[in-house]
Amino acid sequence: MTDRETLLIDKRDVRASFGRAAADYDRVAVLQREVGERLLSRLDAIRVAPEQLLDLGTGTGYIARALLKRYRGARVVALDIAQPMLVQARRCAGWWRRPRFVCGDIERLPFAEHSVDLLLSNLTLQWCNSLDAVFAEFRRVLRPGGTLLFTTFGPDTLRELRASWAAADAYTHVNRFLDIRDVGDALVRAGLSDSVLDVERFTLTYPDTQGLVRDLKTLGAHNVNADRSRGLTGRGRWQAMQQCYEAYRLQGVLPATYEVIYGHAWAPVTMPTQPATDGEFKVPISTLTRRRE
Repeated sequence: MTDRETLLIDKRDVRASFGRAAADYDRVAVLQREVGERLLSRLDAIRVAPEQLLDLGTGTGYIARALLKRYRGARVVALDIAQPMLVQARRCAGWWRRPRFVCGDIERLPFAEHSVDLLLSNLTLQWCNSLDAVFAEFRRVLRPGGTLLFTTFGPDTLRELRASWAAADAYTHVNRFLDIRDVGDALVRAGLSDSVLDVERFTLTYPDTQGLVRDLKTLGAHNVNADRSRGLTGRGRWQAMQQCYEAYRLQGVLPATYEVIYGHAWAPVTMPTQPATDGEFKVPISTLTRRRE
């Protein structure tokens, strides 16, 4: 990724957007749940008995709850950048054996090094500015031999919407997504070993562009690129985009393509210990306790 590409995501907008989406997120997160299930199914082929687990970018906690069911004796911590998402996740978790909830940024994890056995992240990396920072943090908190599984969106995601907006004006209207080669290179630079990457494509269909845009808004998947237009989109440009999108209509519906990258890697068995130099306080996951209510 170029220097310019590492400065595209406005984290304040990400936090605010997903915070606003928390209450209605599960109603439209069909693809997110399906990809999450497929990510979890990959644990079937991995012989691990983790004690400390992280679900990064937990949203409303779907992955975290599944991990608690799969690993009955494990401690699961669910982290998200948006506090309202964690409030919703707490409500969905019920009262018995909840995950531990932490509000934070996956580019600056508030956990001690070598404190996690298994780390999962479902469709979160695309909301980060630096893959190098993310994977360096993943390696730092993983114990030697610890396991990492993740998904993220690839560059073909929403390609129809992106092309239609590009024909309508010169602004960026659709978030940029990561190329599988960039993901693989970043894993290598972070020193994560035996990485495996593969791609799967999904197509959602809509009767019109309003339905697609409405779902994206409900999911909190707004355009958060720093070079987006800050003003209102005029009716003329909106209509021009819709007319361009009509070229993709097939059998009465409009397609929306999603390219999903699946990744799997391990922390090296021998990992050097580096003292913290940034003045931050990192806490071991094992010290987090459930609040009594």
